[in-house]
Amino acid sequence: MSFENILIETRGEGERKTGLITLNRPKQLNALNDALMDELGAALKAYDADAGIGCIVITGSEKAFAAGADITAMAKFDFNDTYGGDFITRNWETIRSIRKPVIGAVAGFALGGGCELAMMCDFIIAADTAKFGQPEIKLGIIPGAGGTQRLPRAVGKAKAMDMVLTSRTIDAAEAERAGLVSRVVPFAELMTVTLAAAQTINELSGPSVMMAKESVNRSFEGTLADGIMFERRMFHSLFATADQKEGMDAFLNKRKPAFKQR
Repeated sequence: MSFENILIETRGEGERKTGLITLNRPKQLNALNDALMDELGAALKAYDADAGIGCIVITGSEKAFAAGADITAMAKFDFNDTYGGDFITRNWETIRSIRKPVIGAVAGFALGGGCELAMMCDFIIAADTAKFGQPEIKLGIIPGAGGTQRLPRAVGKAKAMDMVLTSRTIDAAEAERAGLVSRVVPFAELMTVTLAAAQTINELSGPSVMMAKESVNRSFEGTLADGIMFERRMFHSLFATADQKEGMDAFLNKRKPAFKQR
């Protein structure tokens, strides 16, 4: 695949590797436009379909993961452009259909759509330089790619209201305390740590990893009782896999498992 707004490469060792996607509009601080989101969706789907890929990482530059949606393009829109053209839903939502784990590696600014894209990842590892915010209110609009929905689930209503209504940004340390990011590391170690986390996932059983992801996501979409039952059925179904037999036999015999991804 050839892209103009992102860079793609494969990292790691072993049978399953990591698909690394780098947002690449440096002059615009990786502002997210339709062309970039179309390319991101295509790359995500290609990696998801590749049996040799176990995990996907999305990252940006040292200055910005993504400084927001591209306001230059948005400023010309009217209601019909957004609603009639299915703006955001048409291509931003592709990441939600990806079954393999997606890790966001965030340094610098993750603002507006950039923060929302980071929150669409399964978890975020942040550099100590990262800044998160939803400043859309200053433009006479509100977050439109999940900011008013995912942010409260991550950091709670009070902090989300503060960020959305005042446009206040938070640094990486506050984001970790609030639960928005899973870990904070020095910028120089960001990709090393993130790719190591991805490699850990690559070495596990693919079916169990995908079911674990699906089960955790289910907890945000229904009642506790429904989520527990979904988790229980996923747990039961894994006993039909070769990897469950291998994993438990390896544990009992004190050896490293050799998962077959089935």
